[in-house]
Amino acid sequence: MRDPVVGDRFDQYELTDLLARSGMASIFKATDTLSGDPVALKIPHIQYESDIVFSERFRREEEVGQRLSHPNLVRILKPVEKSRMYLAMEFVAGKSLRSLMRAKEPFPAGKALDVARQVCDALAYLHDEGVVHRDIKPENILVTASGQVKILDFGIALFASERRLTWTGLSSTIGTPDYMAPEQIRGRRGDPRTDVYALGLMLYEMLTCNLPFDSANPRALLKAKTAEEPRPPSYYVPNFDAKLEAIILRAIERDPRDRYNSARQFLKDLENPQAVAPRDPETGRVRKRLRAKSRRRAMVILVGLLVLAGLFTLIRLSAESVRKGAPPAAGRSR
Repeated sequence: MRDPVVGDRFDQYELTDLLARSGMASIFKATDTLSGDPVALKIPHIQYESDIVFSERFRREEEVGQRLSHPNLVRILKPVEKSRMYLAMEFVAGKSLRSLMRAKEPFPAGKALDVARQVCDALAYLHDEGVVHRDIKPENILVTASGQVKILDFGIALFASERRLTWTGLSSTIGTPDYMAPEQIRGRRGDPRTDVYALGLMLYEMLTCNLPFDSANPRALLKAKTAEEPRPPSYYVPNFDAKLEAIILRAIERDPRDRYNSARQFLKDLENPQAVAPRDPETGRVRKRLRAKSRRRAMVILVGLLVLAGLFTLIRLSAESVRKGAPPAAGRSR
């Protein structure tokens, strides 16, 4: 068996053009010979077809995708029959958001917000369906000539209601370092706030051509994301809109409890950013100080309880020792 080339036939699909090739798979444009429609086929390289982890990721991407239907999600198709491993998808004539960002010029605010709103609306749908994408990044966002956004790649998506699909059983830390949320870095499964974080970073990057944590060393980057506060967009763009900055910084809070609770809550602010109050620079620091103070107080209480428990145990043991060693009462002696 060899890697596919243009002209090959995969069941009902005939490969007509190579669209992209990565280290693990190739994406071809193909024709559905039954309907005549153009489709896209994602075909893994031969060496990965026998890889258990990769096969599970591929199977899960197909299973998740076929359950979903939203205008901003790439549709996953179901072949009549399937003779080998591949993924059939609707063909989208567009460019990746990453390729659009290579111009190294900030997007106009209106364009960036339009992309973010469409992604956020799709995420809200996914989360309502119990799915967390967990790999939102510019490479997984397609934008058509008309400006429509399409999200793809559900390889590490999580169905909250189906534990058997948990990817953490195969890899404890998943995602792309630049867009991974701190909780993912710590090996947690993630939840809707994980996708909110990634979208917040994408919006940050569209508007500044930068990310809040700048390090060429992946380990240093991951450490910074779990221990440091992000640089505000105004660090890179003077006079950055204060209300938009407040939205972005809330979305990329290090602690998930401080982020938007849901994509729908995030979308509400994205649809009306002028209604959002500018961020008070002291608010975050005060909240974090209070959190740290609460943790210290809890630790002091715990230590105090342990000390009391130890004292109680010593008192009880001392009482038992005295009782066992005491002479008989005088009234009972003969």
